[in-house]
Amino acid sequence: MGQTAVRDVMLGRRPAAESLLRGHPWVWAEAIGKSHGMGQGQAAPGEEVQVLAPDGTPLGRGLADPGSPIAVRMWTRRRDPIDGALWRSRVAHALELRAALFDGTRTDAVRLIHGEGDRMPGFVVDRYASVTVLRTDGDGAAARIADFVQALWPRLARMGVRSLVHRSGKKGEPPRLDRLEGAEPPETVRVEEHGVPFVVDLARGQKTGAFLDQRDNRRRVGELASARRVLNLFSYAGGFSIHAALGGATHVTSVDVAAAAHATAQASFQLAGVDPRAHAFVTADVQAFLEGARGRGETWDLVVSDPPSFAANERALPRALAAYRALHRGCAGVLATGGILCAASCSSHVHAEAFLSTLDDAALGGRALTVLELRGPGADHPVPAAFPEGRYLKFAVLA
Repeated sequence: MGQTAVRDVMLGRRPAAESLLRGHPWVWAEAIGKSHGMGQGQAAPGEEVQVLAPDGTPLGRGLADPGSPIAVRMWTRRRDPIDGALWRSRVAHALELRAALFDGTRTDAVRLIHGEGDRMPGFVVDRYASVTVLRTDGDGAAARIADFVQALWPRLARMGVRSLVHRSGKKGEPPRLDRLEGAEPPETVRVEEHGVPFVVDLARGQKTGAFLDQRDNRRRVGELASARRVLNLFSYAGGFSIHAALGGATHVTSVDVAAAAHATAQASFQLAGVDPRAHAFVTADVQAFLEGARGRGETWDLVVSDPPSFAANERALPRALAAYRALHRGCAGVLATGGILCAASCSSHVHAEAFLSTLDDAALGGRALTVLELRGPGADHPVPAAFPEGRYLKFAVLA
């Protein structure tokens, strides 16, 4: 039998072709020529397509997502096919890299596959001890889950993983966990990062259950916390808080609007041998908490601010920057003399320079802090050099 013909998709503009040649993994729908579009009846979600430059030069192959602004996510160069051998080789490379990165680190909560960063756009896999959680981005990736699992599961099973689940669900709805391979997963699981134990809520937690991209930044906060009073804003499951407590903080105050997140944090404190009753867990809106604390004249020696994304898209950027400025001014208002401010942004639409503009002297109400470090995620979150959207996490340390 002959091979199935692969549909051609021709770009309408040369700059879009040049971006792909540099290694950017996305083809925007608006960049495709009108006569070679991705509309209804032309390409199915997950279908392999051949992307051509305006002059007909083959640029590579990708998976179609006709209902998305990102119409194609690129997998190969020129005319190389997206076949079983490619799936297996990409998975093998990603897992071997993580094995080398985390050997001997006493860490079993790791991002095993980071989508575009591992040249597998649309697929993210996080490992939590014996459980792995898959999340897909876009209908194209969702349509090819079976191909991905066929390449992934045999290697996971050899690594001692007992369960692979797919986490899905629309925004604002409870997450859904569907078992793909192995045993039914527990609702919560105990993990370690750099020897620090945590409880991860797989059933109700954010993303795949936890935010693994902040792992190394949590450890850094622990190093900075010795003999300091620490305030952790948007504390979620208390990752920064437990590192601070174990790092020698005299007291840690964790603030989050979700009381359920505090319960997970307190379970992690107990798991690590830290009495949660010796610290404070406050259920409150962060801005209201900061205003109240400033009114009382209360200060902390180390303030950590890790809010949810303020910019869901480019149009929201001005409003997001204003929100960061207001938040950071509030943080500066409760920072003790000689204190340290750690401020994070997880939005790809807020570039590093724009984020730093929300931490300058004017933004902080005249408080003159300087940037000691500008950090990102750990090495298990790689990113192609030509993919600035992948450098979403900024973690600034100022004093």
